[in-house]
Amino acid sequence: MENRYFLQTFGCQMNVHDSERLAETLAAHGWKVTDSPETAELVIFNTCSVREKAEQKLRSEVGKLAPLKKARPDLVICVAGCVAQQEGEKLLERVRHVDIVVGPDNLGELPALVEEQRQGSMPRARTVFDVHAPAFLAAAPKGEHAPASAFVTTMKGCDERCSFCVVPYTRGPERYRPAAEIVAECKRWVEAGAKEIVLLGQTVDSFRDPELPPPANPGDPDESQFPALLEMIDRRVPGLARLRYTSPHPRHLTASLIEAHRTLDVLAHHVHMPVQSGCDRILKRMIRRYTRAEYIDRISRLKKARSDMSLSTDIIVGFPGETEDDFRQTLSLVAEVGFTSAFAFKFSPRPLTPALKLEDDVSEEEKSDRLARLLALVESQGRAHLATLVGTRATVLVEGASKSGDFFQGRTERNEIVHLPTAAFARNGKPLDPSTALVSCDITHANKHSLEGAPIGSSLDSLPWRGSRVKASSRSLPVLSQ
Repeated sequence: MENRYFLQTFGCQMNVHDSERLAETLAAHGWKVTDSPETAELVIFNTCSVREKAEQKLRSEVGKLAPLKKARPDLVICVAGCVAQQEGEKLLERVRHVDIVVGPDNLGELPALVEEQRQGSMPRARTVFDVHAPAFLAAAPKGEHAPASAFVTTMKGCDERCSFCVVPYTRGPERYRPAAEIVAECKRWVEAGAKEIVLLGQTVDSFRDPELPPPANPGDPDESQFPALLEMIDRRVPGLARLRYTSPHPRHLTASLIEAHRTLDVLAHHVHMPVQSGCDRILKRMIRRYTRAEYIDRISRLKKARSDMSLSTDIIVGFPGETEDDFRQTLSLVAEVGFTSAFAFKFSPRPLTPALKLEDDVSEEEKSDRLARLLALVESQGRAHLATLVGTRATVLVEGASKSGDFFQGRTERNEIVHLPTAAFARNGKPLDPSTALVSCDITHANKHSLEGAPIGSSLDSLPWRGSRVKASSRSLPVLSQ
């Protein structure tokens, strides 16, 4: 019997990365992907529990499979990831047609757990953190499938204990991957054709490795060895065009990390730096461990290090106790920093978190109103920023063709999305394929959330003919956002 699996991913970039590594693990055990649960012998939901909306989507998707499981009792259904870690055995009790519950640290065990189910094993939960012997699923990139941009995980878990966040309970304490292992994986991706690496971690800039030089300012509790890791990658991975990271914590945006942004040309001129609130009183209730002034000071120094730096952030509206004045302080911070984009969400209480002890006293109507006002401000700033770029020149890392086929789409080093007309990519009347290439272009138009550009002729000289290589894709798995 052919082994076919269907994998659906909920949530953040870390979940997407985990799913990609899980897919490679299954492939090594003879499993082939399919695009429908109806044609699969194994259905996997890789889950997120950061926000309630993702859990609701999970419950809906799993519930839909009850009739299929009844008709095909041999179908194995697995819930993986953060909700699996959070709920464990309780999930098996509540959803009787689920066979396997597996946490983020146990994904590599899934092929063996599936075989146990096929041999008649009872439903089973595996949610054990690998605290004493951390293991990281390594990527096995292949040249013909290399994306323009590849994720590389550097650490897992979080020690911050923000009062609203379930991650420390679903991902465990901070554990760091050896720097040499990170560099080796970056090399493999670049040798396979990737031009950009995105370093992943729950608190990516808290990185530690005893094999790296000590922090530049060892007396500063916020210092880490993340800047040393960035320098090591820059030095040892020739051919890497761009290096990004997500998601950092503002505490670790220290002088040495700012200096790395000033001196390392490989670092993209964009940073996503979560702030969550612009009000000191709310930041304290969130246990964020920095003040508004400290955040603004560090961001200001970062922008001085790279004058063309663009910034995005995460913000929660309607946190327990947030008044209208508190929220207005968030709006003023957004305006002062000049974020060009943001992930903003209404507060929702999460299991196990300290915020459960706080009265959720902001009405749903107020949360919705504040979210709309915040997004309107960020959008206006983003549109104004894009308008300033018309008439400038940019280098775009092309990720692939648009759904319509009329444009190729990519990103600048500041993370702006740029659309380039397909018709412009031709040589002697034959179409060219710029996918995964760095293309220089003149910015001709600003849209609501993106730019349009005209490729410069000289940047087309080395491009292959369209159809002469397998189309690269950085997302081969269905993903549901949070």
